[in-house]
Amino acid sequence: MRLRLVHLPAIALVAGCFFAPRAAAQNPDTMMPEQSVAKGKQILGELINGLGGPGYTEVHESLCQGRRALFGHNGELTGYIDFNDYRRYPDKDRTEYIGKGRNTLLAALIGVDGLDFARGGIIITVYNGDHGWTLDRSGVSELPAASVADFQEQVKRSIDNLLRLRRKEPGMAIRFGGSDTVDLKQVDWVELTDSEGRAFRLAVDRSTHFLVRSTVTTKDEENQQINEDVTIYTNYQLKDSVWTPLQISREHNGRRTAQIFYDTCRFNPGFPDELFTKASLEKRGSEIGIKRK
Repeated sequence: MRLRLVHLPAIALVAGCFFAPRAAAQNPDTMMPEQSVAKGKQILGELINGLGGPGYTEVHESLCQGRRALFGHNGELTGYIDFNDYRRYPDKDRTEYIGKGRNTLLAALIGVDGLDFARGGIIITVYNGDHGWTLDRSGVSELPAASVADFQEQVKRSIDNLLRLRRKEPGMAIRFGGSDTVDLKQVDWVELTDSEGRAFRLAVDRSTHFLVRSTVTTKDEENQQINEDVTIYTNYQLKDSVWTPLQISREHNGRRTAQIFYDTCRFNPGFPDELFTKASLEKRGSEIGIKRK
């Protein structure tokens, strides 16, 4: 018994020496840069495979339908609005908002003042690269340059665009961000930074390899502040070839800004090119009795 007691510390020391390098290798602060890059790419690959592999990466169109919660300036829930979102990656989007009764927050949601939605109905926004239009009761209008610029920035911050199209672009840096517990799930973080300084942090579930949370950090040069946009993904369901989160919550600088509930999503349905044009809005307007401006 005495010999066992004498040798236990030595055994513990040997075991510690054996396991310490492995534990240290998982600490992003002590890893060699090439190890961190390799680990980050591994986690990123597991995430993409978890979402469907080629079934995810080969998606170039999506049609998702659901409802979106509307929040006031203080973050209080004020109601819901139904929507149909037609998207062609990377930078074409058509969203149809369908509401009942008076709605005063939709203009703020879309980012366009003066929309006629006082009695409910439908408003459609179309973005196509560096162009944008909207249809409301008064007809078809050009979207303000600021709205189009905001959309283009959203395109660059999009996690789907990041995973499908941008992750291998020149200047994209990837590293391992460590392990953590997020939303009661064991996750590994992978961090990416693009050539323009946008920093992406993705929390990947170790078990399912689903995306649990994403954080995009950018610098607001005009106001000289750092902005943080957080997205939380839950209720994954297999839709066509893609594991899809049917509930998404968003925060901007700690303030809740959006909560989206998808009823259904379809991928690669095959949209006609004219769906993302001004002419398509003018045609839709004439069908529902709205005169051209």
